[in-house]
Amino acid sequence: MRPTMAPNQGSRMLSKDDANYKLHFRMINEQQVEDITIDFFYKPHTITLLTLTVVSIMYFAFTRDDGDSDNNLRVGLLLVGSFFLVISVLAFPNGPFTRPHPVIWRMVFGLSVLYFLFLVFLIFLNWDQVKVLLYWLDPNLRYATREADVMEYAINCHVITWERIRSHFDIFAFGHFWGWAMKALLIRSYGLCWTISITWELTELFFMHLLPNFAECWWDQVILDILLCNGGGIWLGMTVCRFLEMRTYHWASIKDIHTTTGKLKRAVLQFTPASWTYVRWFDPKSSFQRVAGIYLFMIVWQLTELNTFFLKHIFVFQASHPLSWCRILFIGIITAPTVRQYYAYLTDTQCKRVGTQCWVFGAIAFLEALACIKFGQDLFSKTQVLYVVLWLLCLAFITLLCLYGMIWYEQNYGRRLKNIADCDDSTIIDTYDNILETSKEKNSSSNSTSSRRRKGGSGKNKTINGTSGKK
Repeated sequence: MRPTMAPNQGSRMLSKDDANYKLHFRMINEQQVEDITIDFFYKPHTITLLTLTVVSIMYFAFTRDDGDSDNNLRVGLLLVGSFFLVISVLAFPNGPFTRPHPVIWRMVFGLSVLYFLFLVFLIFLNWDQVKVLLYWLDPNLRYATREADVMEYAINCHVITWERIRSHFDIFAFGHFWGWAMKALLIRSYGLCWTISITWELTELFFMHLLPNFAECWWDQVILDILLCNGGGIWLGMTVCRFLEMRTYHWASIKDIHTTTGKLKRAVLQFTPASWTYVRWFDPKSSFQRVAGIYLFMIVWQLTELNTFFLKHIFVFQASHPLSWCRILFIGIITAPTVRQYYAYLTDTQCKRVGTQCWVFGAIAFLEALACIKFGQDLFSKTQVLYVVLWLLCLAFITLLCLYGMIWYEQNYGRRLKNIADCDDSTIIDTYDNILETSKEKNSSSNSTSSRRRKGGSGKNKTINGTSGKK
């Protein structure tokens, strides 16, 4: 009997679906560099890196004085972290970004994994061991005091003077403003940014019974925080987003640029985005799953912000301490690929799972909260459950109100933005089709043609110098 062809056809269909799934996931988890400008910086140098690693270990092992046991421990842990980053460069995925170089984002992911492992280790210590660890990191923490123990908050709120208002414009106010500008660049939605801004002020009110520094005068909370710092930062970030959305991105190899000024400009532009995606978190045809996903996004965002204040209150270090601002900078960096991966998972039906950086970020947020609960049991024993329930309900209500406003805006004023998004989606689909077609051509072509195609990138990018003007 002749064998039937149905199983083979089903197998081919399954392979095609699997290829599409892997392609959509790769776009956010293992983004490839399509326009390689200088081959040397993108070729693997594993043997060279191995040689340098072994030589470095030999140097530090046999040339330094190992008489100081405390210094030995510090240097050993530092080198363990450094060589873990070397391994992350070799083994970890690029993530959704490739600028200025994929190695940087691999190291960022490696640092997030290290921090995740440190939190796992920290949870299994007792409070005395945690204090020993903190004092070993910084002996001055023995004498640290909580800000809430030496400062008073929300005092004489009816007294409003220019000197008092001006005293609030310090380095923390600038950090507040700049932080919201960065958040707007990441989220790229007025609706979600303003919702997070307002719900955070409500979060401070509901958790004020646990953290005294959440107590603020009404004019400080409404005018200085929401309107000036938050609103100004959101406006600046969204203005930059609109500027980047209106540009057409065509990149040329630096070897094809013949002027020194052009080469320098191309080198500087390497630190700018390779492309800019128009973001549409919600539209009238969105499913309930996307609504729930956005609500989860809001919860995790608020939890990450709360962890910042609970960590410095429970482990007793001030906002100006390196443990505080280094963590804030680090969380801000890993939030960039996390938001991009989560957005793709939420809006792209072909993407069936979240990216690895998004997964690690979620684990970090919950482990930080778990560490705060374990070592702050005296503090959390004063928790009023009613406030927490009301906080969750208010967050859900305001989130739904925000989404309703986004639907109303989309139906009344979003036709032009929808056309842009449709063009953007068609561009992405064309990109997927081109990648699939290229993969088929590579399988049928010779090895020499394949190597030239991998090195050269697309011919279109080779003929256009830098970026063009606005559309």
